[in-house]
Amino acid sequence: MPVSDILRVHQLEVLYDTSQVLFGLNLQLQQGETLALLGRNGAGKSTTMKAIAGMIASRGGDIVMKLQSIKHMPAHLIARAGLAYVPEDRQIFSELSVEDNLDIAYKRGPAGEDDWPIERVYDMLPLLKPLRKRLGGLLSGGEQQMLTVGRALMGNPSVLLLDEPSEGLAPIMVQKIGDLIHALKTTGTSIVLAEQNLHFCLGLADRAVVIDKGRDVFTGSIEALNADAQIKQRYLSV
Repeated sequence: MPVSDILRVHQLEVLYDTSQVLFGLNLQLQQGETLALLGRNGAGKSTTMKAIAGMIASRGGDIVMKLQSIKHMPAHLIARAGLAYVPEDRQIFSELSVEDNLDIAYKRGPAGEDDWPIERVYDMLPLLKPLRKRLGGLLSGGEQQMLTVGRALMGNPSVLLLDEPSEGLAPIMVQKIGDLIHALKTTGTSIVLAEQNLHFCLGLADRAVVIDKGRDVFTGSIEALNADAQIKQRYLSV
């Protein structure tokens, strides 16, 4: 595992009951980079994210973060080791305020880091600050998505997994989510961004892995992917 790699997924295999979903999937995330995990709906993107986060078990292969295998670790220990997962369905606490949703997620990083106090989270997510006393269930979809990212940051993560953060949002909120990811990138945050939308990832991601039917079918720069009409037509067009 190269020193610059903070996360490596090697030959990952995942089953749901007797149905295999991932077939020898590979990806590498370098320190400080944003990696786009692209593919059509049902290709295996969310399964990959959940397997990395320890939410579902993998049958074969390995998942290594900062030179330590996390494949068999329970999800709470993976989180404590520095990985934060922002799920596609957000899963906020609807009966708690914005501020309580953030406070409940606070923890120091694996080496005692405290880089994301709540005021810095509000600075990164200015949309949330005037809503800090509002119940989570009264937020719009875009505001809830911002809150889930803020909640992840409160754990001072080394690696941030974002599962389809633009899905189902109004265009103005998609732009705001893109601006947020760009801002996080400038802080040196290491990000895996699962998306169906290649256009959304342009200007945000450094490299891309395209997944189709549970297999990685392209790995390269985001610019090389955008220039490859055959790959885009075969694996990304709908």
